[in-house]
Amino acid sequence: MKLIKTLTFLLPFLAVISIANAQQIKDGETVEVNGIAVTYSVINKEKLTIKDQDFDRYKILASIKNNTGKSFNIRLANSLDLSGINSSKIIELDCVNATGARLTSKKVQVSMKSHLINVTYPTKDKDGKSTTAILPVTAGYYFDEGQVIENDAIFIVPAGEVPKVSVRSLLKN
Repeated sequence: MKLIKTLTFLLPFLAVISIANAQQIKDGETVEVNGIAVTYSVINKEKLTIKDQDFDRYKILASIKNNTGKSFNIRLANSLDLSGINSSKIIELDCVNATGARLTSKKVQVSMKSHLINVTYPTKDKDGKSTTAILPVTAGYYFDEGQVIENDAIFIVPAGEVPKVSVRSLLKN
């Protein structure tokens, strides 16, 4: 019971701290987050009606550039090492007024590039003859100094509003 009371008291503070770490960003603007330049741009805008309500549909592009002076690398220990997938995310852009209608995004995350290696393994073809095949395997993730990575998303907001976007770092220091 005491734990529940403590958590009830602390959770609002943790939420405020999380929101406080986010920076507002506008269309075409670049902000610096922990040495990473983040640019958000609207690529396309359309008007649409969903269930007799008017909305604006924005296709956006999130672009990040590594200006930290160092590269980031994650090596996976084995093929079942899923911890690298979550820690490969670098930046998150959150559209606070997005509706999520029609299974569209409310936020977009930009992740490190995957490092793929080709693994050759023995197999048999349709006739039963021994042969080899190549399978691309993710060995890790990387984000090099000066590298630019982009990701796009679609935000649907109420008609007449522009996306209100905040950006925050997902890198663990």
